[in-house]
This record gives sequence, C-alpha cells and structure tokens, in this order.
Amino acid sequence: MSKCRNLWISTALAATLVAGPAMAEKLGLGRPALPEEIAAWNVDVAPDGTGLPVGSGSVEDGEMLFSENCAVCHGEFAEGVDNWPKLAGGDGTLDHEDPLKTVGSYWPHLSTVFDYVHRSMPFGGAQTLSPDETYAIVAYILFSNYIVEDDFVLSNENFLDVTMPNADGFIVDDRDETELPLFTQPACMSDCKDSVEITMRAAVLDVTPDVIGEDEVQAAAEISAAAEAQETAPIAMPDPKLVAAGEKVFRQCASCHQIGDGAKHRVGPVLTGVVGRKVGQAQGFKYSPSVEKAAQDGMIWDHDTLDAYLESPRSVIPKGRMSFQGLRSADDREAVIAYLRTFN
Repeated sequence: MSKCRNLWISTALAATLVAGPAMAEKLGLGRPALPEEIAAWNVDVAPDGTGLPVGSGSVEDGEMLFSENCAVCHGEFAEGVDNWPKLAGGDGTLDHEDPLKTVGSYWPHLSTVFDYVHRSMPFGGAQTLSPDETYAIVAYILFSNYIVEDDFVLSNENFLDVTMPNADGFIVDDRDETELPLFTQPACMSDCKDSVEITMRAAVLDVTPDVIGEDEVQAAAEISAAAEAQETAPIAMPDPKLVAAGEKVFRQCASCHQIGDGAKHRVGPVLTGVVGRKVGQAQGFKYSPSVEKAAQDGMIWDHDTLDAYLESPRSVIPKGRMSFQGLRSADDREAVIAYLRTFN
C-alpha cells in the first residue's frame, strides 16, 4: 500500500515538473513550482523508515495535541465524529460483512500513519505540525488502539520497533495463478468426495445438530436454577430521584459508553449489568492489559470500587485507557451508581 502511494507521489511530482511550465505558459496562469517548493512536499516515509525526520513525541503530549488539532473530526479518543473516520477500534472485524477499518485494525505500516499526518493533517492546515508534534500524535493514535502503553515515547530511533496488528494481513494478489485454474475446470457433479463429515459447527446460528452430554445438561440446569433464584430474590431499587439525577450525570459518559437494550460497544464497553460484576467481563470488548490484570486479580465492580473509580479512574486501574478525569462530587458518583443499578 505504501509502495503504491510513494509511486503515485513520484509520478505526480514528475508530471508537475514536465507539464507545469507548458500548462502555465499555455493558460497564462501561475508559474512553475520551484525546486525547493517541490522538495517541501516530498516528505514521504517508506515502511523501512526511509524519509523519517529526526524527532520524538510522547503519548501524553499527543493526547493534548490530538485534542487541539484532530478531535473535532476524529473524536477525543479517536472514535470518530459523525461520518469522519474512526482511527481506533475495529479489532477482529476484518472478516465481518461490515468491517471497521482503522489504524489499529487495518493499516499494516506505521509509516503510512506518520506520512499522512505529517503531510496532510490537520484538515485545512497541512504541514503545520512539526516532526515532534507528528510523532506525539501518532503515539496517541497507537495508544488509542492498545498498541502501546500511556508512557510510550515514539521517535525515529524506535519507530521500526512498533509492529502494527495487521502487518501480515496483506497478501500478493495471485488469483490468476491459484484461483482461476480451479474455477475454469468442468464442475464435479457426482461422487466428488469419498466421504463427507462435519468439520465446523455454526453454533451461533444454532443450525448444526449437536449431541449434548450429561455434563452439559447438568451445567445448563445449574445456570438456569441460579438465574431463576436471582429473578425471584427481592432487590431494593434505588431512589427514583437519585436515578434521574444519575441519568443526567451519565451524559458525560455516553460519548464512550452505552447502556440498556440494544447497547453496543463504543470507545468503552457496554455498561449493562456492570454493578456487582467482575471487572472486564463485557463480551466482545477488547480491554486494555491493565483491566485484564485487574480482572485476573479478582476486582469486582461493587459500590466502593465503582465510587473510587468514578472519582479517579487511574488511581484504581493504573495505566488504564480511561482518560476521563473523574467525578469530584460524591453526590454525582452516588447518582451514577444508582442509575447503573437500574440496568442490572
């Protein structure tokens, strides 16, 4: 992908040098680009690091720079705003019908990220970022995709040490040699295989017959009994006024978290049923290593833990990805917890 981009850039520059003077003379507009002007735009960076400027930038500085220069389109956490591109998320979706292609899930070369930011961003102010600022913003984008930790500093010296998750996801298009011969032969219509056997089961769709053993039946019965007991147990519901207040405070969280029927993971996980649950248990959400460690240590989202986390997230889970500074008001925290409890 980067090679194609670099070839296009080189071709475009050559065309400008050759056709520019002729077109300017013919139309009577403008002037040929000066060599130093062309050199100013010839800043492409190759996957092997060729073209990288000397410099460095931290995730911490990148968070501030990203907020000032990029968040208006890409969101504070690189989650995208409206139809502007999402830069984070999409892990494991490339084989889905509607994949989410982001820097973390799709881009194979870090050089492409640096080149694009350095050359074209921010929108309307291309090439106003210094190399150090570009390194910092790229570091924050990496952090937003769980590729580096929050204390990481990206530089021209460690640039090639960063491996993108989809680095091996692109292959050479060899369909003419591999697929075309297979599909241009006469189709087999009978006795095509010696035997037919089930090799995979569509368990999610519930269409593949399966045999349930006694252990599975017993486990299902125990789960059902536990669920029934939980449903019949008396639950003291929080004060409706407190819940209403919590719903208002929760609006500060809604840009990253959804809750209730039909909720989906966003920058943060769905919070339905979170009160009283073990940390890091929302199915289908990729948690940071810090949250995974807290889960391994047995942390539970009980009242006291939630209260402490809402007040200062990183004091409860150090190096967590939660960049929200916290709720200083104890009343606000109590109200949010009451609101969360109604979705249990």
